[in-house]
Parts: sequence; structure tokens; C-alpha cells
Amino acid sequence: MRGSLFAFLGGAFITLQGVANSRISQDIGTWQAATITQLTGFIMALLILIFVRDGKWQKLKQVKPLYLTGGAFGAVIIFSNITAIHRIGVTLTISALLIAQLSLTFIIDSKGWFGVAKMKMRLPQFIGIGMMIAGVVILRF
Repeated sequence: MRGSLFAFLGGAFITLQGVANSRISQDIGTWQAATITQLTGFIMALLILIFVRDGKWQKLKQVKPLYLTGGAFGAVIIFSNITAIHRIGVTLTISALLIAQLSLTFIIDSKGWFGVAKMKMRLPQFIGIGMMIAGVVILRF
């Protein structure tokens, strides 16, 4: 239950961030908005880290260097979301984003990439993705 709550909150905040970034970018530019978002996100994460103090920094050397680039994806995510919101609106942007996320996670789960447990994708999962795509097509018209 708690995981679902965090997933719901994350989804809501992704949407709010996209809308806020879109508005900021209209005034100062897309890459400037992405920079401000990354900076404020870093500051917030740093403050939370200082407050929580879980002491797991010693394990940083165990993390594969490839995975340490994950934060850099944020710049591309922000730029892509801002640009998409400007061109197709918030609803279609978030819908396409969800389809892209689910499609890639299906591939990751079915191949067992990144150390996740390999899972077999069944017909209901493919039907679900197909229904989402059909929903976006319907939204578009």
C-alpha cells in the first residue's frame, strides 16, 4: 500500500513539475528551466539527506559507474517534457510518457536488465499497453 502511495505521489509530482517547467520555460527558456529544476531538486535532496542522515555513503564505491549517470537523464527528461507540453499539451504528454515508461519497463522486466528479476510478460500486459495506446489515440482526436 505504501509503495502505491509513493508511486501515486511521484506521478502527481511529475505532472506538476512538467506544468511548472513549461511555464518557467516560456519566460526564460527550456534549458534554463531545466537547470533551475535540477538545481532546486539537488538542494531539496541535499537538505533531506542532511536531515535523514542514513549513513550509506560508504557503499557509494559499490555502485556501478553507469548507474551514477542516472541523474543526468533528468536534464533530457525535463527538456523533453517541456517541449512536448508546449507542442501537444499536458494530457497527451503525460499519456505518452506513461506509455513509454511502461513499454520500456516491460522490456527491462522481460530481459532482466539492470539486475531486476526476469519476468515473463503475458497477454494481459500487452492488452493493457494496447488499451493505453488506444486511449491516447482517442484523446488526440
